[in-house]
Amino acid sequence: MEKANHYMYVVRCADDSLYTGYTNDLDKRLATHNSGKGAKYTRIQSRRPVELLYHETFLDKSSAMSAEALFKRKTRQQKLDYITKNLTPDKE
Repeated sequence: MEKANHYMYVVRCADDSLYTGYTNDLDKRLATHNSGKGAKYTRIQSRRPVELLYHETFLDKSSAMSAEALFKRKTRQQKLDYITKNLTPDKE
């Protein structure tokens, strides 16, 4: 069975905005965002540091990126509601 190592993740930025992305290594990606070398959105100093708010694990990149695209279409409140509804001790 293939290892589930593709993630759709949401971080809360220092300015309280949310950023959603895809990665296959959460720890490395968070470090990259916080070093100012991540996505253009999180390179802005006032948005750092970022903290992981939520993530979902997928078996393949395509599924993770599809989930990311769907999530990005939601309003901020819909995103927060989704996270609250789906955040369980198993997903922290």
